[in-house]
Order: sequence, then C-alpha cells, then structure tokens
Amino acid sequence: MISRRSTLLAAATSAVPALPVPTSAAPFPQRAVRILVPVPAGSVPDILARLIAERAAPAWGVPVVVENRPGAGGAIGVEAAVRAPADGHTLLLGSSGPIAILPAVHPRLTYDPLRDLRPVARIADFPLVFLASRDSGLRTLSDLLERSRAPGDVLDYAGGDIGSTQHLSGALLVAKAGLRLNHVPYRGGGLAQADLTAGRIPLMVDSLSAVLRMIQDGNAIPLAVCGPRRASQLPEVPALAEAVPGYEATGWMGVFAPAATPPEIVAMLSASLVALVGEAAMRARITSVGSDPMVQDGPSFGQFVAEELTKWKGLAETAGISVS
Repeated sequence: MISRRSTLLAAATSAVPALPVPTSAAPFPQRAVRILVPVPAGSVPDILARLIAERAAPAWGVPVVVENRPGAGGAIGVEAAVRAPADGHTLLLGSSGPIAILPAVHPRLTYDPLRDLRPVARIADFPLVFLASRDSGLRTLSDLLERSRAPGDVLDYAGGDIGSTQHLSGALLVAKAGLRLNHVPYRGGGLAQADLTAGRIPLMVDSLSAVLRMIQDGNAIPLAVCGPRRASQLPEVPALAEAVPGYEATGWMGVFAPAATPPEIVAMLSASLVALVGEAAMRARITSVGSDPMVQDGPSFGQFVAEELTKWKGLAETAGISVS
C-alpha cells in the first residue's frame, strides 16, 4: 500500500527553474543544502519541506536534505538555523509559531527573528479553525458569538499549550469581539481532540490539517476559520472576519536564511522558491495536506513577518500572556 506521505512526496511533472548563475566569484551552491525544520517528522511543515527538497534538488544541482530539529516550541530548530554558516547552504522552514508567536510570549529567547534571520520566501498558510463538540449545542458562528457574549458561564476552549498559536488565536478573538472564552491548555492535540469528541470540552481551535478528519467523520462541527478568508477545504464554513471585522489569525510557513547570508544568494533562492510554489502541481500538493499556497518573495515576506511580530507582541502584552 502506498503511504499518504509517499503520495505527497511523488515528483511533479514540471521542472523547477534552475538557480541563476551568481555574479560573485564563488559559485552557489557548492554542496548539499540543508532545510532545518523545527517540528517533528510527519508534521505539515515537515511534509512541505520534503516536497520543496525533492523539487528543488534537480534545479539547484545538489542534494537538498531535510533535518528535523524539534523541541522548545520550535526554538531549538530556529536557534540552530541562526547559528549556521551564513552561506545559503542552511535554510530554515519556519512557521508562525516559533517565528512570530513564541517571541511575543517568551521574554528570554536567544534569537530575534528580525535581527537574526533573513526571510527568503513565504510558501503556504495553514488555516486555523474553531470547532465545537456535538454535545455543545453550538452549530454556527452566530451560536458561538451569542453564547460567549451572554451572561453566564464562560465557554472553555482547548487551544494548545500556554502561549501557543492556538491559544493566542482565541485570545485575539476575545480582544476583538469582547467574548467570554477561557483557554484550557493541552500539551497534545490528540488529547484535546479526544476531549472534544467526548463532549468534555465544548470548543477547540487548531490547524485545519490536524482536525480535518474529525470534521469529515462528523466528530466535530466547524464553526469558523481564523484567517481573513474561507479555507479552500471548507468553503461553506465562514471566516471569523465576516462577523468580527479586523480579526485574523493565520498560521503560515516560509523559508529563512541566517541574517548574514549574502543578498544575492537570498535573491536567487527567493526567485527559485517563488517559481516552485507557483507551479500548479506543487500548489495542488500543498492543498492536499490542508494548507493553502501563499507566495511572497523575500522583501514582501519580511514586511509581513514584522507586522505579525508587532500584532502578537501587542496582544500578549495587553492580555498578560507570558511564558517564562
């Protein structure tokens, strides 16, 4: 039987444009390129990194290998990328958690994303979704807004650990819409899913890729997606921004290089990755793992990351969310 991961990693039929010849004396790349992934193997960022590696290797003319460095909410992998030689041969597949959320809630991180990393290209977004248990009595986004605004008990929601992307997505909704929601931390998504299915907790927020099977099996009711628009996988489910103007909590993934990497190498890598993700076959594969292709070159991605850091730091300070 062909595994889901093997299917996702099957080669696309079209070719990725090769890297242009650098103008500097030293050719690039000179050896294998590493993509560090700060999450475990089998996760969506890991699958995406392996798709990129397989498609990029023939175009770049060298092996492209994926190295998982999970731990500490992604900080271990990011720190490894920051310390790597700044020559373009070590890249980071970073995401909103360790790049934008963790710096907002953790005062003693050893890295500063804006100082220590250079954005190369935004690759994809992974929608977050609010789910209700079948026993909650919640069936629509309107139900959620009415219940959580009415006097009475505060609605609990499972949202990852304290300071996680899921936690802050709920906190942002509280701040934007004045809702009465209480975050219940869970260290594992599987435990939260089990409690939601059993009706022990009424609400949950998580990445769509993690809960899509629950929704398809009828074990949870999707109320709203957290991004600015509806998810392609759930076109009938509204975006929270449709009822709460200005609300946006988007999970995203992109490629970074150590800050001192030469600009001409970053520009070459950016152009190649933008072309790769623009391919129809690659976009279809990204969608198949519950994500949405979202292409930005290095400068645009860098501006976006700066805006994300400002947003989440402001929310963490206002809501008093901190991880020591």
